[in-house]
Amino acid sequence: MTTVSQGPDRQRIDKWLWHARMVRTRSAATALTTAGFVRLNGKRMTAAGHPVRIGDVVTLALDRAVKVVRVEGLCEKRGGAPAARMLYRELT
Repeated sequence: MTTVSQGPDRQRIDKWLWHARMVRTRSAATALTTAGFVRLNGKRMTAAGHPVRIGDVVTLALDRAVKVVRVEGLCEKRGGAPAARMLYRELT
């Protein structure tokens, strides 16, 4: 099981979306972010390297749904689905 990070207090938004299993690949996370389909605390993100911190609210516009989640943890390595669910809390 992948552990929630104790060290760093931030992570790239594309990496976090991939670790949280919101998207299949990191390149897909980068594409969604640069296209403007990701909002962080209500502000549209266009840079995949923008940092996300615990407590931030991420809004993700997917094909047929909009997901609003609060960041609950950061992760160093991508783990399974149970570990990914521990990284966020759904607000929708």
